[in-house]
Amino acid sequence: MEPVFDLRSDTVTRPTPDMKRAMIEAPLGDDVLGDDPTVKRLEALIAGMTGKERGLFFPSGTQANQTAVQVHAGRGDEVLLERRAHIFNYEGGAPAALAGVQLHPIDTADGALRPADLEGRIRPVDEHFAQTRLVCLENTHNGHGGRIYPIADMEALSRWARDRGLAVHLDGARLFNAVVASAVPAARYAACADTVSICLSKGLGAPVGTCLVGSAEAIARARRVRKRLGGGMRQAGILAAAGIYALERNVDRLADDHVLAKEIAAGLSELDGIDVDLAHVQTNIVLVRVTRPGLAAADLVREVGERGVRAFDTSPSQIRLVTHLDVPESAARDVPRRFHEALRSLSSPAAKGGPH
Repeated sequence: MEPVFDLRSDTVTRPTPDMKRAMIEAPLGDDVLGDDPTVKRLEALIAGMTGKERGLFFPSGTQANQTAVQVHAGRGDEVLLERRAHIFNYEGGAPAALAGVQLHPIDTADGALRPADLEGRIRPVDEHFAQTRLVCLENTHNGHGGRIYPIADMEALSRWARDRGLAVHLDGARLFNAVVASAVPAARYAACADTVSICLSKGLGAPVGTCLVGSAEAIARARRVRKRLGGGMRQAGILAAAGIYALERNVDRLADDHVLAKEIAAGLSELDGIDVDLAHVQTNIVLVRVTRPGLAAADLVREVGERGVRAFDTSPSQIRLVTHLDVPESAARDVPRRFHEALRSLSSPAAKGGPH
């Protein structure tokens, strides 16, 4: 039986036996009371790696991002962010529901906001307008296929925002993918923002968790918001231990995921009926555009799924594939082959409703 390749997301990774052993053996305390030694070790580790004063462990990236929004903006305030940003599209309307802020989405070609994109967007100080308080950035950018935010552009945007009294939050769920692919240190990216969220349960391979890093003052405020949102956990060191293991052992290996994504993309680009922009495959995400007239992305996803390739259709004409540590090198050959077989099946008379 041929192997199944689960390319829906890098969140599907399973902890390795060594990671599980680290979790079982972790010394524990009560993190809500501030005395879980493994959680404290994780928070110090991620703060040091990003050049920030403090870190705070969260059960999810959404909760970390929404905590950051509440740290920097209040009810009736406005947040500027890119239109395809995760915070805008995939967090259940939480900025409105939980923080009472309104989002001002801005279109870009590649997910990277630049000063020119934001000129004229700050609201005047007037009782008729929401007040602009925060700019949210994303790196790598999920909605733009894992694109890396160029560091020079991020630094320019950060200066622009801070010169105007705006806070900056970086959704760095896949920040270490950017670090490995660009060779720009995590601390340099993190210096562009007041707070940064970093997911441990995507390509880094931990089963659960995200860390928020920032100044001691920002994290003290975040800890209070986290409590309010129900994010305080007790013997959370059993989860934090997996995060420590991931940060100490799985960062450099992200390069393997990037190579595999490019190899899969190259194979797919040779097939009729779909298109892949190879120049845009920068990290571990491959966006596949369905170009065959009359063929829906959902139908192709279903057909390749029957052949052991699990993927998501992200629009009527687009499919997303994400590589990670549980995807073997053989996927470079087998995934394009199975897409080819699926496309051929969908072009058969039976697939078109003809005679069986």
